[in-house]
Order: sequence, then structure tokens, then C-alpha cells
Amino acid sequence: MGESLNGLKRSIMCGNLKENHVGNEFTVMGWVQRKRNLGALVFVDLRDTTGLLQVVFGEEINVEAFNKAELLKSEYCVAITGELVLRESPNNNLPTGKVELLGKSIKILSESETPAILIKENLDTDESIRLKYRYLDLRRPDMQRIFKIRHKVSKVVRDFLDEENFLELETPMLTKSTPEGARDYLVPSRNYPSMFYALPQSPQLFKQLLMVSGFDKYFQIAKCFRDEDLRANRQPEFTQIDLEMSFVDTEDVISMNEKLLQRVFKEVGNIDISLPIKRMPYKEAMDRYGSDKPDTRFDLEIVDISQVVKDTEFAAFKGAIENGGSVRGIKVPGQAGMGRKQVDKLTDFVKKYKAKGLAWIAYKEDEIKSPILKFLKEEEVTGILSSFEAEKGDLILIVADTNKVVYQSLGALRIDVAKKLDLIDNSRFDFLWVTEFPLVSYNEEEDRYQAEHHPFTMPFEEDLQYLETDPGRVRSNTYDIVLNGEELGGGSIRIHDTQLQERMFKVLGFTEESAWERFGFLLDAFKFGPPPHGGLAYGLDRMVMFLAGTENIKDVIAFPKNQNAFCPLTEAPNVVDEKQLTELGVKIIKENKE
Repeated sequence: MGESLNGLKRSIMCGNLKENHVGNEFTVMGWVQRKRNLGALVFVDLRDTTGLLQVVFGEEINVEAFNKAELLKSEYCVAITGELVLRESPNNNLPTGKVELLGKSIKILSESETPAILIKENLDTDESIRLKYRYLDLRRPDMQRIFKIRHKVSKVVRDFLDEENFLELETPMLTKSTPEGARDYLVPSRNYPSMFYALPQSPQLFKQLLMVSGFDKYFQIAKCFRDEDLRANRQPEFTQIDLEMSFVDTEDVISMNEKLLQRVFKEVGNIDISLPIKRMPYKEAMDRYGSDKPDTRFDLEIVDISQVVKDTEFAAFKGAIENGGSVRGIKVPGQAGMGRKQVDKLTDFVKKYKAKGLAWIAYKEDEIKSPILKFLKEEEVTGILSSFEAEKGDLILIVADTNKVVYQSLGALRIDVAKKLDLIDNSRFDFLWVTEFPLVSYNEEEDRYQAEHHPFTMPFEEDLQYLETDPGRVRSNTYDIVLNGEELGGGSIRIHDTQLQERMFKVLGFTEESAWERFGFLLDAFKFGPPPHGGLAYGLDRMVMFLAGTENIKDVIAFPKNQNAFCPLTEAPNVVDEKQLTELGVKIIKENKE
């Protein structure tokens, strides 16, 4: 049974004790990291959120405390009072390594069973165990550091936006389902049987309404929910830094957010961002990198050789071009000697992205080698090498297919090759604005156009003439901020005209009735003098990942779900009482598997 504090107060944190404190008496509290019993002396490493402190117990110091210290085990929670002295054998690897506390009294506040995981840095333990015992996992020093970084990010964001006259305003968690994109999480209503609330996928509509309300500048660190099949670094609930501004254009929003990013990364990570951040239109990003969130820390840019081989008799190239696709590739410097097995692995890799195959040309010192040479004219081979500015020793990798497949496969291939050849400088932070996204894309499965970002994105004014006749040609006033090949945030200038918004809904396949049924409250609001407005939302979790140096989103969320959207700690989701279901008017129908 644990002892109570009984009025005892902690006087200092473990990690804050230094040489200038020597000779004074202190009370520290925390957890036993390790105990070493050397017979006449017991050494205890005491841990709190600031670090470790060595405490020494001995019969000559205090017999009662010494006897109690012998009972201590890993993760016991204790309060210790004693005098700080200099260590005879300093530990230069520990911030408090020059001092130690002579333990004169000890209270065992609570005992601990043997922990299911070790409380140490860089823990190599199965993720399911870490999530089940998350409260132990979070005790680890590296996890404590991550959440201090998360706190600092939120604070710096709030401080900056407050200085820029943004108001932090909350928007509802229980709202109307307006499915367009990922699936909503639904919440049944007790007061309105057979009706449901939805948890917000983002505060998008409400922040636009706040602009109509005249608040001028809004922000929120908002919880968002999406019921989607989880991929790596996706969570069903996540956090956005969400902001919106009135009477602005793209330049205003980008300028404000560049200053915000510069402040956050400098104050939290001591990372300097030079402004302005470079920009790249969507089409250029796709043509050069095969991705709308390109990693620009290395070369291996995509080259289009469709014109060079437009008259070729090589069936794979010819067929791709005739079907409206293209022939493109990347040059890998100095890899002409890559073995056939390695090339075959790269071929298998691009097939994951629906490419039919991977052609290659090795420009060796004494010859040009390739299985497709016999199908190509000499001038075509020369033209290919010239297009890639190839030199002896280089390897060229080529995909011929629809543009979508070519972009996807080569975009992924350049990253895969760069990782394998260690071409990526992980100390670099390459920011990039990707702009001018297509307004819509065509969904072949549903046989309709869908919004590339969301249905409230403002089209380019000069492209409005194509909105009904050729929607895929229309560009939008969008801007994504990309960091090292990951989308850090994205936003747009919004439609603020009811008629244009109704035109947009028609393009997306909504009838007038269905549009008003889903979004009528927004369209109604637009009748009352809405200002031009735009904004942006960052993934807070992803931003913290970069600043903390982790590639796992679960590391930056205190209590995350696993890849199946299940919480091993609380075992949620789970069954509920029949009484609760009855009150909600919900009946569970079990699936018949026969």
C-alpha cells in the first residue's frame, strides 16, 4: 500500500539539479529507473519528466532510508529528501552527472508490477504491446521529448496567430453529414430517432461561415475524423491547424503562412527557412517528379521522350503514345553496371503501380546495352541519350503507359532508387508550394467528376469559360505546402458567390435539390454579403513528426489507434449495453455468413 505525501512538497525537478545546488537539501519525486545494491550502499536512478538523478542510500547516511531503499523495484513511484553533493565519479553522459543526492528519507508512494515494456529510449518492442500499455510507453524519455515538441508547436502557432489578430474559435464536433470524400463517422441521436450527427472531417464549412460572420481571421487547433481504410501514417482521428482569412487572395494567404512556418520551425526545431518558399505549378510537379508532393532533396527528375520515339516501331512505346499516354523515364547516374537481379526488382516495383514493365538502357564505357535496342532505330537511341543528357556510366529507366500510370510508377521509382542509393540528405528541409491544381478529376468508377480538393474551391477566373464544357481543363486557386515529399498542409481561395457555387455543384453531379439538401445552410449564408476568403489547414501531427524526427504518426499522438482503427489500450470500438441501443433506436443486425 502506497504512502501519502502528507504535506511533503517537491522542491525541484530531477533534471534541474546542478553543481550550483550542492550543499542544499531537496525533495525530489519520480519513478525508479534502476536500482543497484552494492551491499553498504544502494544507488537509485530516479526519473521524472526532466531527466535522471542518481540518489545514494547508505547506513551511514540514514539507516531507515537505506532499509527502505533495498525494497525498491523498477517503476516504483517515490518521494526522496536528501542533500545534494558532488559525485566522486562524474557521469559526463548525464546532464545531472556531476551531482548526486544523499537520501535521508524516502516515501514509497506506490509500488509497481514488472513493466510490460522497458522504460528506455529507442525501444524495439512490438507496436501492439506499446499501444496496449501506452501509459508506460509514454514514460519513455524519447516519447516525453516528442510531446514537449508537440506542445511547443501548438504554443508557437497560437502566439504567432494571436499577434496577427487571428481569433481562436471552436466549431461543432456534432454536425451534419455532408459526404464528399472520405466516409463520415456517424453518431446516432437519442432525441431524433433514426437521425445521425456526423463527426467533422474538417471544420471547412463552419470556418467559411465564420468569415460570413465577419470575424476576418479565424484559427483553430481542431480534431478531425475520417472513417477511411488506414494506410501508413493515417489515423481515424487527427489534428489540424486550421485557419481562414477574409478579403485575401492567394498571395496574402501564402505570405502569412510562410511567416508562420518560418517562426514555428525556427523556435521549435532551430531550423531556418529562407523566404519566399519556392513554388511549382501542379503540372510541372507531375511532369518533373510524377507527384503533386515531390521530394526535391535529390535529382532523378522525370524526362518525357514521347516526341523522340513518336514514330517508333517498338510496340510498347508506340501503343502508349497512340492511346494518349506517354513514354518517360529517369536517369540514374553511375549505375550502368547495375545487376540484372536489381533491375528485375525495380521492374517488379513499378508493376505495383500498374506499369506493364520497365525498359532500361545502360550507357556503359564500351557499349550501349539494353534488351530494347533491337526494336529501336539508331537515331532514336541517340535521341533518348541526348534527352536525358546521359553520360557514360549512366542507367536510364523508362516506363510507357497512360500518363497516370507513368507518373505514379516513375514518381515512386525515383524515391525508391534514391533511398537504395542513399541519395537523400535527411538533414535537409525542402519546402515547396505546389499551386494551380486541377479543379476536378474524373472518377471512372462513379462516372462523374469529383473535386480535387473540395467543392468550395475557387476556379481560376480565366478558366471559368470551360467549367461546364471541359471541367478537367479548369485550374483552381489552390496551394499545398510540401516538405520533403510529404504534404504538410493545403488550402485554397474559396468560392463566395452562390451562383458559382451552384455551377460547381452541377459539375460534380449534384442536382439542385441534393446540393441544397447537403449544403443549403452555406448557400443560404452566401445570400448575405459573404467576403472573398481563403485559408489553409496543416496536419499538426505531420508537422510534429518532422520536428521530432520520427516517421511514425503514432509516435506523435498520445493515444493512437492501430492500423485497423482499433485501440488496444481501451479496446475501442466495443459493444454497448442493449439499453443504450434501445434508447438510440438502434438495432444490431448480425451478418449471416452462410
